[in-house]
Amino acid sequence: MIHFSKENIDNLDKIYRLNLINSCTGYKSANLLGTVDSDGNTNVAVFSSITHLGSNPAMIGFVLRPRTVPRNTYNNLYKMKFFTVNHINVDDINDAHHTSAKYPKKISEFDKTNLEPEFLDGFVAPFVKSSKIKLACKYLNEYSIKENDTILVVASIEGLYVEKEILQEDGWLRLDHAKTVAINGLDGYAETKLIERFEYARPKK
Repeated sequence: MIHFSKENIDNLDKIYRLNLINSCTGYKSANLLGTVDSDGNTNVAVFSSITHLGSNPAMIGFVLRPRTVPRNTYNNLYKMKFFTVNHINVDDINDAHHTSAKYPKKISEFDKTNLEPEFLDGFVAPFVKSSKIKLACKYLNEYSIKENDTILVVASIEGLYVEKEILQEDGWLRLDHAKTVAINGLDGYAETKLIERFEYARPKK
């Protein structure tokens, strides 16, 4: 087994270190965040840091990198307070990854990819039409992570859209039926397949 000490890691080539540290924590969620500004300009961007924070109330969180450069997604959701989270499926990985390209604010990634915006039930931010699981979210708060100048954004789930065949009788979502993918590191996309589902674990008598 190869060992990387803290000193080794600190002295690695930048790109090598990015790849190593972004992939060593395991698979991450693969989502597209949809936002809109006050002029109606849409934005969609790939995120791999979205995580569950609680179910009652229903909340999520995600990490934004330092705002040393323009962050259109953050600026839009901070001002408008609403955004969408859309699962990336197998068929959309090329276009989803392309949304990480840095386009000027007034150029929508929807216009530079085959991804289509979809507005549902009067929600202000755009959903991704081809996504099979879509969350309507509201910005609640943010917390500065001083150690690396990133921001933890906390949001509530205001609505949820799920295709029928994905939703199980007990409310569980079978993500492999949605063809939801995961992200390995910064740029690796992986298919998911259910191995087993267990009952709630209790101490053995």
